[in-house]
Amino acid sequence: MHFGHKKLYIDGELREAVNGRTFDVVCPGDETVIASVAWAGREDTKLALESAQRGFKTWSALPVASRMDWMDQLRTGILEKRDYLRHAISHEMGKVWGGTDEDLTSISNSLAYYAEQMKGRGDADIPDREGTHRHRLISQPVGVTVAFLAYNFPLLNLGFKLGPALAAGCSIIIKPSEFSPLSAYIIGEICQEINFPAGVVSVICGDVQEVGIPLCESTVPRLITMIGSTETAQKLIQQSSATSLKRFSMECGGNAPFIVFEDADLEQAINLGAALKVGNSGQICVAPNRFYVHESVIDSFTEGIKERFVATKLGFGEAENPDMGPLTNRASVLKVDDIVKEAQTQGAKLVFGGKEVDRPGYYYEPTILRLDDPHASVLQREIFGPVAIIVPFSTREEVIALANDTDSGLASYVFTRSQETMDFFAHELEFGEIQLNGVKYDIYLPHGGIKNSGFGVDCSPYALDDYLIRKRVSQAITV
Repeated sequence: MHFGHKKLYIDGELREAVNGRTFDVVCPGDETVIASVAWAGREDTKLALESAQRGFKTWSALPVASRMDWMDQLRTGILEKRDYLRHAISHEMGKVWGGTDEDLTSISNSLAYYAEQMKGRGDADIPDREGTHRHRLISQPVGVTVAFLAYNFPLLNLGFKLGPALAAGCSIIIKPSEFSPLSAYIIGEICQEINFPAGVVSVICGDVQEVGIPLCESTVPRLITMIGSTETAQKLIQQSSATSLKRFSMECGGNAPFIVFEDADLEQAINLGAALKVGNSGQICVAPNRFYVHESVIDSFTEGIKERFVATKLGFGEAENPDMGPLTNRASVLKVDDIVKEAQTQGAKLVFGGKEVDRPGYYYEPTILRLDDPHASVLQREIFGPVAIIVPFSTREEVIALANDTDSGLASYVFTRSQETMDFFAHELEFGEIQLNGVKYDIYLPHGGIKNSGFGVDCSPYALDDYLIRKRVSQAITV
């Protein structure tokens, strides 16, 4: 399937890059070119920033009800192209067909959810202790927002930023990953088709030097938000802070522990653990990295995961109907393979998998490693691939120390039938999300990390706080 050529979306118009450059989008499922996109340069970036500045003035001045109407029109336009967008995601990411629905549903839900959330927000009163003044907190949009997106969930990541930004009254410049820009460019096409107000949404992609750094160094943006690695977040903050003080909302990488106690529902833990590693080929920031399994059940757990991995069918496209697709690019395959080899040099035993699949595309076998050294340095690396490293533990005190021994702090998982143990880990785990005996994510649930996994929130009403400023208004009471 070929999607043709896609243009930048700037100032309400689809346009070619000023420098005339284009970029080929490659399907990781079979390494074929599926589209070309206009490849922005510095001049395009400047135009997008100027347009977003004008768009913010227009958009923020609209009544909330008018903004909600436009968001509903955009949502309708997206849903009308539902299958087209799902095919785009499938081909740019190599996702299994069922996995593409999560992206589509997420952006649709985000636009609807934040439209409703914003309707209910108003000024807040603060009581005056002496009775001499009236105080109000007024919420207003922060300004132009720049969103840098990771490649793994092209429209889910975009939706997590687009919904709250538009609802709050901000204009937004979307910079998708160069590995999965296609669906974001199609969102630009939909905005153009429905005549969305000019400058409110921009979609551009290009080289770091020509697009990424100029977006950060500009004094126009008031908020830089990102989904990506901790290293990328550090660079964005450094580049952005050199010219002006900006807000930041960063969802960075994780190193999630998956803790299974001897009293756990082992079948449930096995099924969820395997699903989280196979889903999106393990390219999920909340996917478990380190499987800490009680020594009394580790053999049964390992065998259960192996059975699931053995039964996993790899491939691409609706015809093959696979359980797991490819990784996103060659670099991802090399990184995952390097982690597998490093683990083995540190004493890990290869239980299953452990190599690239010999076929066109960027496939890596679902892999199991058994590692008895809980302090091996490989456990500090985020895998971002279908690899489960399984480590034994004996006591609660031991495993809480191991789980927290990381600079990351995004997601964590605990499986036990003991409520006392669950309560203990809810307080002691140093992660922004703690999942007990299950997995649940939705637009109304806050998603965010601590430590080097970032700050700010995606999803839930709390996400709006990143896109709004508060002003205190105090009025003296006169007789």
